Amino acid sequence: MKTVRVELGERSYPVYVGDRLLGRSDLFEPHINGRQIMVVTNDRVAPLYLTKTVSGIDKARIESVVLPDGEEHKSLTVLNCIFDALLERRCGRDTTIVALGGGVVGDMAGFAAACYQRGVPFLQVPTTLLAQVDSSVGGKTGVNHALGKNMIGAFHQPACVVADIDTLATLDERELRAGLAEVIKYGLIGDSEFFEWLEGHVDALLGRDPESLTHAICRSCENKAKLVSADEREAGSRALLNLGHTFGHAIETGLGYGTWLHGEAVAAGMCQAADLSARLGCLDRDAVARIEKLLSGVGLPVRAPLELEPERMLELMSVDKKIRNASMRLVLLRAIGDAFITDSIDSDDLNATLTTIRGAA
Repeated sequence: MKTVRVELGERSYPVYVGDRLLGRSDLFEPHINGRQIMVVTNDRVAPLYLTKTVSGIDKARIESVVLPDGEEHKSLTVLNCIFDALLERRCGRDTTIVALGGGVVGDMAGFAAACYQRGVPFLQVPTTLLAQVDSSVGGKTGVNHALGKNMIGAFHQPACVVADIDTLATLDERELRAGLAEVIKYGLIGDSEFFEWLEGHVDALLGRDPESLTHAICRSCENKAKLVSADEREAGSRALLNLGHTFGHAIETGLGYGTWLHGEAVAAGMCQAADLSARLGCLDRDAVARIEKLLSGVGLPVRAPLELEPERMLELMSVDKKIRNASMRLVLLRAIGDAFITDSIDSDDLNATLTTIRGAA
């Protein structure tokens, strides 16, 4: 097992990465202060890992609520199922919520924890690669709205993250590949050495080699922890983590949540960001080709869907959490491993990117 620390003063917490971590009381119980636990999971994960996760916890009464699986269920309506369960089972302010599942479960459980009785502690137990490297770390929680992804939410840091790579054995191939989009993102925004490592380990990662997966997860979490520690609430440098996300969120919203996986949309979005960076004279075309080659090599889309017209993409991108003073802010690239944030974007160049970098079926 390896441990990554997210340094936030009194609210600092560990991210445990390794195998055979579910059910380890020494990892869970130090972060459970009360006598009640509410495990939030979904109908796909619960049969696989619910019993195993709580098997080593003896210090608290354990309840659970099982949500439907899928991004399309990341809504206020389904969120209310968590509140119903907490209230029906008389869970008090000393309750600890445990998020067991992928990014949707983690975001919703964390948001419920931020809101219930004005805030209760929670633990993240991510079971997908994307959740292990990204959404479980950093305290972003929330739900989607029909007009925009993750537009309703709160910052609420977990007490710890337990990332058991054994859970990736039951992850389907498409989800695994989608998770690798976020892994590649860390190389692009500030870790060119990691990007090069990824170029040489595609087969090992797709083959679920434990050593390679552990390294990729830890390196990703280390990169994210640095940005979160420096800028918890995304006032500045943490926004670099949004490379490809303004484009990607527009794809998810425009197609309907769940049609494309988050990582698939972000992959296409990163290619659009790279193309725009080149049009602005910031990034050379050889780097754009390397980015597309790595993403396509792990089986991810490198073009936005054809059915989303550029005008519709632009409309959806304008409804985004990263808008400041009515200006769109995008994360672009100077080089692989060197990202920057800008709101100085030529509209003709942006339209050219949206017109050209599309065509995925």
